[in-house]
Amino acid sequence: MADSLEDFQEFRAELHEEIVNCGHLGIKRSFTLDHQAYDAGALDTKTKELLGLVASTVLRRDDGITYHHVRAGESLGRDGALNVALVVGGSITVPHIRRAFARMREVPGLQPDVK
Repeated sequence: MADSLEDFQEFRAELHEEIVNCGHLGIKRSFTLDHQAYDAGALDTKTKELLGLVASTVLRRDDGITYHHVRAGESLGRDGALNVALVVGGSITVPHIRRAFARMREVPGLQPDVK
């Protein structure tokens, strides 16, 4: 992973703002729908973020893995979520799980919860 967590967050925030404000209604609606999908409902927000972490890992989306790690915060179950991703996605997800564990080192208070 070349970029630090701080670099990732700055880049994401800057470009997110530019994209949302570009004036395209379809893009704005898509970003709004994505944001609202993680609001608490039948499932709480942290559970939804763990689901996002699993999906991002299976789809091999390093940006999504980092984003959902940070959003899930210190939520227990991250490693369980990564285990589900490994089972569902197979060995092709291993490099992304490695990067997920490496990224956890950068998030204050976020360490693997394996016992």
